[in-house]
Amino acid sequence: MVFKNEPERLEVRPAHREHLQALLQKGQLITAGPWADDTGALHIYEVADEAELREILSRDPYTAVDAYDIAVLREWTPILP
Repeated sequence: MVFKNEPERLEVRPAHREHLQALLQKGQLITAGPWADDTGALHIYEVADEAELREILSRDPYTAVDAYDIAVLREWTPILP
C-alpha cells in the first residue's frame, strides 16, 4: 500500500494497528509493517480469496479515511519456512 492523506492517516493509526493486531490473533494476518521511509507498507494476509481480503480491508480504519492506495494485490505462494 502507498500512504496518503497524512493527517487523517496518523489520527487513526492507533485504531489501524489494533485492527491489524486482531487479524494477527485470528490468523488472518501473517505480517505487516511500514516501509522504512513511511511512504507505505507491506501486509501479508492469510485469506481464502480476494473477496475475503477486500472485506477485511473495508473494516480497516485506514480505509474509512482514504489513507492508502493499493500498490500491488497479488496471490502469493510461500515456500519457506
